[in-house]
Amino acid sequence: QVQLVESGGGLVQAGDSLRLSCVASGGTFSRYIMGWFRQAPGKEREFVAGITRSGSRTLYADSVKGRFIISRDDAKNTVYLQINSLKPEDTAVYYCAADQYGFTVNTGVRRYDYWGRGTQVTVSS
Repeated sequence: QVQLVESGGGLVQAGDSLRLSCVASGGTFSRYIMGWFRQAPGKEREFVAGITRSGSRTLYADSVKGRFIISRDDAKNTVYLQINSLKPEDTAVYYCAADQYGFTVNTGVRRYDYWGRGTQVTVSS
């Protein structure tokens, strides 16, 4: 069973950038499709970005395309989310998640088997 720990969140201004990290332990990281989700107050958790086991394919929500970049470093058991041109509507708790059995990146919350506790990103206007 893999444990996931996110970091890198914080309070930033609109237009700033952040890089979120998610370190995995207790499992073979390269076996997992990795995803980033976010949840704003009063809203459902939503898919943001995902990356395949090989790192060769990525998928993004339309709302973040061109601003967010997901990447992984299997040597460090880490998946990253580079967030550029932050907007107030990006304010949310950001979670990383691992999908052990999928064939490609899925956007559904239920498709992921393991979750971190999240890191808060707050964007002021």
